[in-house]
Amino acid sequence: MSDEMKKAALDYHANPTPGKLSVEISKPAETARHLSLAYSPGVAEPVREIAKDPENAYRYTGKGNLVAVISDGSAILGLGNLGPLASKPVMEGKSLLFKRFANINSVDIEINAESPQAFIDTVARIADTWGGINLEDIKAPECFEIERTLIEQCDIPVFHDDQHGTAIVTAAGMLNALEVQGKSIEEAKVVCLGAGAAAVACMKLLISCGAKIENIYMLDRKGVIHTGRDDLNQYKAMFANDTDKRTLDDAIDGADVFVGLSGPNLLAAEQLAKMAPKPIVFACSNPDPEISPELANATRDDLIMATGRSDYPNQVNNVLGFPFIFRGALDVRASRINEEMKVAAVHALKDLAKQPVTQEVIDAYDGIKLEFGPAYIMPKPTDSRLLGAVSAAVAKAAVDSGVARLPYPEHYPL
Repeated sequence: MSDEMKKAALDYHANPTPGKLSVEISKPAETARHLSLAYSPGVAEPVREIAKDPENAYRYTGKGNLVAVISDGSAILGLGNLGPLASKPVMEGKSLLFKRFANINSVDIEINAESPQAFIDTVARIADTWGGINLEDIKAPECFEIERTLIEQCDIPVFHDDQHGTAIVTAAGMLNALEVQGKSIEEAKVVCLGAGAAAVACMKLLISCGAKIENIYMLDRKGVIHTGRDDLNQYKAMFANDTDKRTLDDAIDGADVFVGLSGPNLLAAEQLAKMAPKPIVFACSNPDPEISPELANATRDDLIMATGRSDYPNQVNNVLGFPFIFRGALDVRASRINEEMKVAAVHALKDLAKQPVTQEVIDAYDGIKLEFGPAYIMPKPTDSRLLGAVSAAVAKAAVDSGVARLPYPEHYPL
């Protein structure tokens, strides 16, 4: 990042008021009567109603449109374990995106927990406050157990966006890239460099979308994850392949797809050259991808490339997913965000990218021509149709799969 950009980022967060969030009043509070209704004695009435039936909290409080963004700061962006307080700007940013894109109220919570169990206990004890919980920037493998346990203990959606948001957007773009390249997900040979939270979730969701686990080669710092290794945790072991491939050089030979969720400059031009005709490269390490688009395009003129950056085509951007996924889940009062809802979000994003791009999107990107193809396999975050398409798909999937407490909303699609 340039010095100018660093200063601009710091100024943005500091001025005119520190931080990115504020609280606004949603009811009148100008007169004595208003105050007597807002607090004592009037507030006693909704208290009594909620005590009779906890579901009344959705009627008399903001719970139903309120999401907590919670982290322990153990895996902040690409910066690592810098602690809970250092994660606060990121969590505030996530809350800003919830409000900006889906009009969901959100509060950031940073937890200084001495263990995963302490984190779980803290979140579980405050869970009734919220309509949903977005977990963020928690390192693997602890994040898997934290999310799984909280889903079991809470009756509201708990969603680790680093896992599932990344997976949903990646899968949507991948299905479209495969279509453009004339390949099928069932037959595609996939190399995944990285074996953390996002990588595991991405590969699991690709399997839910039709990929074959025997065609997936996942690599961690020690190389290919294979059945002969005895150092694998349960999450990596799911992807242990019965193969004699041991290195990225071995795995990449003839591969159709490369998914990078690891670190910068780990895919060499020589390795990209060994991939099958019409390869697909999702180099998602941020801010520096596993291979730069300039080098990748100079090496292969038949590839489709995506990165995590906004200054290149095909950005894998979680904001395409999480605000609208939670919007749909909240509006049918879903108890969880299940696999059916995730797959529904994938297909909603995939299908939206095939629709003609609206003028609002063209204007937001300086008039650049955008149409479905190698340089446009995912919608842009400024596409206002995302709210209607993804929220509706998620809400319908929640109803159809039996995790919704309310029917499909009459006012949908938004």
